[in-house]
Amino acid sequence: MGEIRRGVIEQNPRLELAGICETRPEIRKNIIGAQVFEDYEQALGENVDIVFVCTPNNISPDICIKSLNLGKHVFCEKPPGRSVDDIKEIMRAENPSTKLMFGFNHRFHPGILRAKLIATDKRLGNILGLRGIYGKSGGANFKHSWRNKRQISGGGILLDQGIHMMDIFRFFCGDFDEVKCFADNRFWKFDVEDNAFVILKNSSGQMASLHSSSTLWKHTFRLDIILEKGYIVCEGLLSKSGSYGREKLVIARREFEDESNTAGNPMEEIAYFDRDTSWELEVEEFVKCIDQNIVVTKSSSRDALRVMELIEQAYQDAGIRASEVCPK
Repeated sequence: MGEIRRGVIEQNPRLELAGICETRPEIRKNIIGAQVFEDYEQALGENVDIVFVCTPNNISPDICIKSLNLGKHVFCEKPPGRSVDDIKEIMRAENPSTKLMFGFNHRFHPGILRAKLIATDKRLGNILGLRGIYGKSGGANFKHSWRNKRQISGGGILLDQGIHMMDIFRFFCGDFDEVKCFADNRFWKFDVEDNAFVILKNSSGQMASLHSSSTLWKHTFRLDIILEKGYIVCEGLLSKSGSYGREKLVIARREFEDESNTAGNPMEEIAYFDRDTSWELEVEEFVKCIDQNIVVTKSSSRDALRVMELIEQAYQDAGIRASEVCPK
């Protein structure tokens, strides 16, 4: 993530890379084109305006809080720590003179933005419900990843990857009040979940379901948006690895038996997207908030808090106690 953010910073005309903090000496010695620090507090002592936090979940909150207290603007990767308590601590350090934004870049993917536009203008009516599948194949080195160590990550595949889909659910339908979840670690046997099935419901009666998995064996991203007059499907995901398939958007209007001979198989409009602009768009949004001194409303600390609250509710419903989610 640090490499991705560096590329975006260097392409943005309003930003200049002041330095990079890297704790691993074998990586640090190969970084060129920027000042390199071993300790993040040394980097914060430099004349910098913005801090991009691209660290494991157990470290992110302290860096965010320290940076905000020093008057720096902060852009932090998701998740905002290991627990709800972590994001609340970060929010207590917020102040009117600094901007804080979190890296929920999936909101800015071209397929999601197009789907949001269609849903908002009501051309297919109101949203009835959402269904999401987001999963991956673990891979040979997966078992050694810090993401699967509860003490560092705070949770498994739901917190690491499913959080993006949960945030998208909120992006389309707002807050959810009821949460049901089943989760287990039957295959990988980590001390965090490798599968989670979550069902959400809000006060408007809209429901959403998510399967977040590290045992799909095929990298998969699919979001179904069910509307009164049709449906939208966002499938595939432009990513650095390219393993989620070509990003596409399927749009269809319902057809009833008395209106068409193709009942249950309506005509579909398909749009393909071949360039991932999500990273640039979300950083441009962050820079705009700083330049114009306006409140962060997209991927804000409140968004981060609410999605973390949903995930913590899911863990608790699945029988994972709060003390297990983030051990001290």
